[in-house]
Amino acid sequence: MFVKRSMIPAAVAVLFVPLMACKTTPTSSTPAATTEAAPAPAVAAAPAAPAPAAPAAEHIKVQHILISFAGKVPGKNITRTEDEARALAAQVLDRAKKGEDFDSLVKTYTDDRAPGIYALANSGVTPSADEFSRDRMVPAFGEVGFSLAPGEIGMAPYDPARSPFGWHIIKRLE
Repeated sequence: MFVKRSMIPAAVAVLFVPLMACKTTPTSSTPAATTEAAPAPAVAAAPAAPAPAAPAAEHIKVQHILISFAGKVPGKNITRTEDEARALAAQVLDRAKKGEDFDSLVKTYTDDRAPGIYALANSGVTPSADEFSRDRMVPAFGEVGFSLAPGEIGMAPYDPARSPFGWHIIKRLE
């Protein structure tokens, strides 16, 4: 269940940068003279360039809930089916986003170890003694974790290559 079995204690696994565009239409004016002039043609301004992405954090701390299914986490006797796991992950994500206590959800639902808190160092950053390198986790876990702002909750869906243990509901703590 580990990406690097000797180093990671549990199954742990970018969202989109919003684009902002602005469209303006200049106003036309009529000269104050006694004869009427034709209004100036309206010209739309070009959309503004996308806002630059915020620099990626070097270090984050996340808490997660792993929702898995039979046969995906070695050493765990998980009996739910993939469809049951998908439905449960959606329900738990919805409850978390509505503000239910994340710690309680972890204790109740995770197929990993509670409290499910991991400190991560981003790619190319040397991890401290209490951190895991993002590159040693399953790809989707780092992608979601590093895309979230502190306090935000997201989910890495099950994918055999990118999130092979199941669904990871992730809350960024720091």
